Amino acid sequence: MAYDRIQPAAFVPAPDVGPFLVTHYALSFPRAWRDPLKEHYLHGKPERYSRHRIQVPIGRLNRLITAVAPDLVSVAAKAPLDDAKPWLYANAPYPKAVMSSFIHAWLRDLQPGAEGHAKVKETAGHLDIDGLDWGLVGVDMLEQTLTEGGTASPADHLWRLLPETLASRIARQEPPYEHFGQRLHFRQVAQPAGAPGAELVSWPPLEHTSGRGAKERAWYYSAYIRLSLRTVPFDPTPRIHLTTGVRRWVRGPVWMPQRGSVSVYLLADDSLVPDGPSPERFAVGAIRWVPASGGHEWVQGGPEGMLSQVSAVANFPSADLMAKEPESWFTGREGVTAAVLHHTMMGAHGVKSGIMPMERRRLTEWAASALEPEFVRVRAFGRSGIRRQMPFNVLEDTLSVKKTATEEEKAGIARRNTEILVRNAAERRLRVAQAVGAGGLTAVLLYQTDAMRDLLIAAAEENLGLAGHCVAPGPELWAWEHPDLTVRIHVRQAGALASRLGGDRAPRRGVEWDAAVDARRAEVGTALHDWLRDTAGPAQLAFVELEGRDGFKRRTSDPKFAIRVGCADAGLVSQFLDLPDPAGTAPEKDSGPHRAAAAWSDGLRQLGMRIVPQHSVGERIPEKLNQVAFWLVKRRIGGDNQYPQFTPIAVLIRPGQGCVMGRSPETQDWVPYPELLKKLVGRVRGTDLKFRQQQEDATALFIKQTLYKLRGEPTLVLTHAQNTRERWPWLQNKGLVADGMRLGNGPLQRLAAHGRQLRVVRVAGSVRDETAQWWAPDGDEAAGVAKGLWRPSDAGDGNRIFYSTSDKASQHKHARDISKFTEHRNDGGRSLRKPDKAAWNPELLEIGVVGLQPGDDPEPWAMFVHQQRFAYDYTDALGLPLALHLASLTVEYALPYEEPEQAEPGTASIGAIPEDGTPEEGDEVAAEG
Repeated sequence: MAYDRIQPAAFVPAPDVGPFLVTHYALSFPRAWRDPLKEHYLHGKPERYSRHRIQVPIGRLNRLITAVAPDLVSVAAKAPLDDAKPWLYANAPYPKAVMSSFIHAWLRDLQPGAEGHAKVKETAGHLDIDGLDWGLVGVDMLEQTLTEGGTASPADHLWRLLPETLASRIARQEPPYEHFGQRLHFRQVAQPAGAPGAELVSWPPLEHTSGRGAKERAWYYSAYIRLSLRTVPFDPTPRIHLTTGVRRWVRGPVWMPQRGSVSVYLLADDSLVPDGPSPERFAVGAIRWVPASGGHEWVQGGPEGMLSQVSAVANFPSADLMAKEPESWFTGREGVTAAVLHHTMMGAHGVKSGIMPMERRRLTEWAASALEPEFVRVRAFGRSGIRRQMPFNVLEDTLSVKKTATEEEKAGIARRNTEILVRNAAERRLRVAQAVGAGGLTAVLLYQTDAMRDLLIAAAEENLGLAGHCVAPGPELWAWEHPDLTVRIHVRQAGALASRLGGDRAPRRGVEWDAAVDARRAEVGTALHDWLRDTAGPAQLAFVELEGRDGFKRRTSDPKFAIRVGCADAGLVSQFLDLPDPAGTAPEKDSGPHRAAAAWSDGLRQLGMRIVPQHSVGERIPEKLNQVAFWLVKRRIGGDNQYPQFTPIAVLIRPGQGCVMGRSPETQDWVPYPELLKKLVGRVRGTDLKFRQQQEDATALFIKQTLYKLRGEPTLVLTHAQNTRERWPWLQNKGLVADGMRLGNGPLQRLAAHGRQLRVVRVAGSVRDETAQWWAPDGDEAAGVAKGLWRPSDAGDGNRIFYSTSDKASQHKHARDISKFTEHRNDGGRSLRKPDKAAWNPELLEIGVVGLQPGDDPEPWAMFVHQQRFAYDYTDALGLPLALHLASLTVEYALPYEEPEQAEPGTASIGAIPEDGTPEEGDEVAAEG
């Protein structure tokens, strides 16, 4: 069904409602405390600390409050400079004695050890802790200014306070959410100062049972609602994004990461600290494994333990019992209700993630009634006025066969499909030949199973139409000589090269892991050099069959990075294939050919082979348009990483060029895409890029040099807000000015100053709820999913902001009305409550056409970018336009791990200060440990 509009789960201030004033009790962080506290923190630390502007390290104090005083709302991730700007908000004054205990524990945390006791006493004497007074204040919940570009800029404290205020309304709303006679009751959850908004979870938890007999098992989960204050470029109206989804709880024993911690939601009958008020919200604590003691402990903040100092630990559940049997606290135990949050790193859960659009619509519309009358729903988005929304096909689609087709008709369609596949293969052959050059394609296959070996060989032959041209049929060399292209695949058993690092014992991070990686790297490089010594031409690509991530219980045992580096040493890019499911299930067997074909296609793309979507916008887009995508490859020092990385890169798709190109500051000029990938392998950031300003300057210089090389050519620059704006501040909503550009600390310049044929588009995704969830309305209650380019219904002429959506991914074909949280039945009375079914809704991708030349119409440019998500050689739509997608994939070569090992985002110790205490990121170091 084709829908003509979509409804974002976004809400704006009602135009006909007066001021939105709410009374709160507020507590300011005294400005007079700043210097004594900074001196207190620096006392006894190495001289290198004094060379940096140290902020008051308030973050750990905020986290203590989140764990033991959940009803306090901290709006400052850093200590405010202005006494008039509150730090904490509450519905009632918090007891002074308890606040004093928090401050003293924090001072002790900043100066641990025996020698710190006197310093704590001295600093406390300089602070008038007992003089902290809560004041009753009226807060204008819509206080804001406008940026130079006309974008709303809410007051700083509202990013936290407004969502919390609205969330409290939802928690109190009557009647509760109800569907098919089943109800959900929601409670607020304490959030740290840096969180994007407010959260509620349904409680008590829901239960889903899977399996039968001895394999029967109960799984527990809740619905969540998250509210975030957000803005849109060039729009003077702020908005609330209301996000809904599934929180899954662990049914013990709890898997623990090597480093970091797991999050625990806690709801106590009485205060967790002496003399404190009974909480109404869930607090959030964390437990971790302590190798030295062989047990678990609550993360207490510092060696002396802030929780211990405020006498809270005695009221917390036993950490060992919580890790062993967390479900025993679901209904309350020893005065505490608690649940451990499940993370995908913990393995499979019987309740799958995501909810379908109809249930999302029901839950969102119920919660939305609590936002009235001050906030109303954003008007539905309408389709772009450009009729054709998909690119022209570069390759041909095969024909489908109707169920009613006769045998003769089926035979005819089969013949025509064979002809189509032959033509498509010929087109791919020519494009691969353009990418790899006259020497042809030489690849290496390191396999572990005969089945996957045979499937990959078959995929290569079919994808490039090589049948009938085989000149070497294995077993160690497969070769095809086609007039268009020569292809050679050297086949070898992976053997020990694909085994776990460290054998039976995973190496420890640090020196031990480095040695294991270096050894495997050398083994892979040597083996490839030996095998390829007498080949007709240089090899370009390696396929490696390897256990998936779940096969390596300890991340340091995963040899993938070491193999990738070894391949790069030998001059090859690398593509990995997962081993077949050892259980041999039917779905896994069915997926084998698909996985082999996908791996082959992914490998070709790493060689720079290009099938660029052919846009349908016509003459409104220049004929020979370059696409340049900028990306920042970055990683901080942290508990699981001692090799920082910061490298700006660019990817270029240039008309008439047979290979995708790329560049970095080290390449000086454009190089083929696989060369860019190999140059990123194992790179470590130098000391000249250690601080924020250095990184901003390097980014600005790289962008300036890249654009200078393209002056005089029609060029579209593609940028990604969440990836790049941290070091290119102009890309922040508050920095954007239409048709202007600022590089680093330089002045805002007209876009034409960087090129009279230059255009700039910024895309933003749903990370941190930056873009809203959505559904396609179907009548008064139903909802579906729609693919297309959309514009706000109230957008005027010259609108610069559009939204791109895709259809459901191929692996998510469940009915739109499946429910997770309550009973739901179809017209035939069949139950559609299926918590074990994964649900996935396409992301709402914001396309901001921020830089144009005089006379340009923004909408065709937005449509061009939307169509670049639909590359024919990908099964599903891309999350980003093709050039940005290829730029984002460079991270796989630059970093040793795909993601930090942690059990809940944000809980692992990946901070601004490494373990040796050296300031590592930014000129203003938060010093949060």
